[in-house]
Amino acid sequence: MKEQAPKKSQSKYQRVLVKLSGESLGGTEGSGISPQAVHGLARQIAEIRGLGVEIVIVIGGGNIFRGYQGSQQGIERATGDYMGMLATVINSLALQDALEKNGVDTRVQTAISISQVAEPFIRRKAVRHLEQGRVVIFGAGTGNPYFSTDTAAALRANEIGAEVILKATKVDGIYDNDPILNKKAKRYQAISYSKALQKRLKVMDSTAFSLCMDNEMPIIVFDIFKPHNLKKVISGQKVGTLVTF
Repeated sequence: MKEQAPKKSQSKYQRVLVKLSGESLGGTEGSGISPQAVHGLARQIAEIRGLGVEIVIVIGGGNIFRGYQGSQQGIERATGDYMGMLATVINSLALQDALEKNGVDTRVQTAISISQVAEPFIRRKAVRHLEQGRVVIFGAGTGNPYFSTDTAAALRANEIGAEVILKATKVDGIYDNDPILNKKAKRYQAISYSKALQKRLKVMDSTAFSLCMDNEMPIIVFDIFKPHNLKKVISGQKVGTLVTF
């Protein structure tokens, strides 16, 4: 495949980390892998890559297997977490295939060595891929049990010098109450880390959120299922909820 020449970004952000849930690859059911859902995500990512944005992606594995849920069913927790990490690698390969079918040169790096299907995570190599115009997908979380892919996203974003974490969800931001249960729930356009903690809003798990707060890494929570929403976020439009100081 002919590699794309790097372009100068025309967006607000030059380098971003997109955090995708495993369920986003599962379509309306949220489980398994939906080719339509995967290609829809790939088109949105290709759209912002076309603007010259450097993109890294972290994907969850909840559409296939969650380690914590497995442990509740009798699987040893560490073993379950490793199984969940392998699920994220399956998702990473599916997204890589869809991205390359949309003309985007892509590399998968994993925190667990699986040399036959992906590169090992090497920070300097990942940055070099970005500089060469490739999208980099980080699979297998942090490579350690008891850590979520939210934590992996926070860690990798800081390691590779991302300017923002774009947390792609099925809701259009952060609310003071569950918008599904409470029609009067208020959506925040922006909120501080301290206020989010004070109100116990579930932006990310506590480890990931603390890592972002300690390193002043902004987070934007937005609805990935609305067409072109990722491009709107990248362009600086007021989409979703910004978490910052």
